[in-house]
This record gives sequence, structure tokens and C-alpha cells, in this order.
Amino acid sequence: MIEPPKFKFYFLHPKFWLTWLGVFILYSVSWLPYRLQLAMGRGLGLLFKKLMPRRVNIARTNLKLCFPEYSNEKIEALLTENMKNTGIAYFEVGMAWWWPNWRIKRKLHVHGEEHLRKAQEDGSGVLLLLFHFLSLEVHARLHGFVEPAVGLYRPHNNAVMEFLQTRGRGRSNKYMIQRRDVKAMMRSLTEGDIAGYLPDQDYGRRRVEFVKFFEVPDASTTLGTMLFARNPNCKVMVSRCVRRDDGSGYDLFYEPPLENFPTGDKKADAERVNGLVEDAILKAPAQYLWVHRRFKPRPDPDMPSYYKSSSNK
Repeated sequence: MIEPPKFKFYFLHPKFWLTWLGVFILYSVSWLPYRLQLAMGRGLGLLFKKLMPRRVNIARTNLKLCFPEYSNEKIEALLTENMKNTGIAYFEVGMAWWWPNWRIKRKLHVHGEEHLRKAQEDGSGVLLLLFHFLSLEVHARLHGFVEPAVGLYRPHNNAVMEFLQTRGRGRSNKYMIQRRDVKAMMRSLTEGDIAGYLPDQDYGRRRVEFVKFFEVPDASTTLGTMLFARNPNCKVMVSRCVRRDDGSGYDLFYEPPLENFPTGDKKADAERVNGLVEDAILKAPAQYLWVHRRFKPRPDPDMPSYYKSSSNK
């Protein structure tokens, strides 16, 4: 469990001044009208597309791997929209961390809350599967208004950002757990908490299965989902958060609890989790985090990288 952060005078050291400048700018911008921030974010995303060719190439590679049936024109159109949403995500950090409750709650539109309540009726903990959509920071804040949760957490290597990130992510939720602290995560589920978990990122080569994800036959997929789901006091659900195209806020969805999961068949269970991620992505592909090297690990380390033309540059 992460202790609530406290301000330290050390944070005022000159080496953090540039960080504080960026934070001040983001904080100031966060008070602008919402639709103006969306427009600024789209513009920033288009700038990212020009200034960050390596990340753009990674996103393009991912899209081509997942959707080989798409024409180059469709890939580029989707890529452009994705970069616009990436720019918006920068501003959404400010919204999630600093907006007062009354302001951000006005953007919340909940669907399927009854599934969450039903899962909790008998006191069970809930392993809430979340995915790497670009509005993830907002997702965490909004979920806390439905029911405060526990989240896995990776510390930031910048002390000031660590302080701000921990405070921001705890605004409407319970507490956070170091992502390697399996015992604490299990304990939270046993005690009936809702614990958020992201199964769709690259966790390396340890405790994974290489299974199909979209049209990639050998995507590294964590077995952590099944590890936590084996808790006898745990139900597994999917939640996703999508920004509305009309600028009226965010749709927060809760799906019914999974049945007969996990089965004990690691490969089949991993494929099922990937299928859940695929279903969510297909509902809003332009809002997913495509700039991450999702397919970096290969079953055989000697196999060529999917990112040969865009990695380590």
C-alpha cells in the first residue's frame, strides 16, 4: 500500500524547476473551457505527429499488424485521429488530477452500474479489468465516483511527478499498491475491494503466454489476470471509458462479471482476455494507446522485431 504523499522542501530544488514549470502550465490550462482544451489537445496531437516520428511509426506498425485488411489510407486516417487523441490525453491528466468534483462529475455518463452492484452483493472483491485507452487517468477519477477502488501503481522516476501523480490518482479512490506487491493485491480482493488491473500492456517474457491478439499470432500476454482471478472471493469484470465525440463527456461502461473464469487452461484464458481487449478497442480504436510497443517480446528472442524500422532510434 502506498502511503499518502507529503510535500517535501526537496521538491523545490532547482533540478525540478523545469518540471514545476510544465506542471504550472498544465494546471493553468486545466481551468480553460473543456471544449477549448479538446481543440488544443487535437492541435498538440498533430504537432506530436510531426515531432515524434519514432512513436508515430510504432503506432503505425501496431495498426498494420492488428488490421492488415485496412488500406494504407484508412491506417493513416486512423493514425491521425489517434495522435489527436494522444494530444487530448495530455490535457486530460490535468482534468483528472485537479478538476473539482462538481466539474468532472458533470462529464460522467455511467452504463451498467447494476452489474457492479450485483457482483458486490455477497461481499466479493472485484478484479476490474481496465485497458490502455488514452483517457485512462479520467477513467480512474470517474470510477471513484461510482465506487472508490484500489489500483496497481508503478512509481515515477521524478520525485515531483511521483508526488503529484500519487495525489492525483488518489483523488476519488482508496489507495494504490506497488504493481509487484501481489500479496497486497490479493488481500484487497479478499477484503471485498474493487481492484483495477490492466492486462493489455507488455509485461516482458516472465509469466506470460504467447497467444493471438487481433491478427498477431504470438502476442505476449500476462498471466497476472488469472493469478488474481483465482482468489476465491473475487469476481472479474471489464470496465472501459470512452470520450464522447460531441464533447459532452465520457461514457463509463461496466460489463457483466465473467463466467467460468479462469478455467485453469492458461492459453485459453489468456486468449479470452485478449478477446475482451479486442472488443473494447473495436468500439473506439482511435482512442487506444497505440504508441506502446505492445508486441516487443517474441516467443523466440532470436525472432526479428516487429519494430525493426522504428525501435531504438
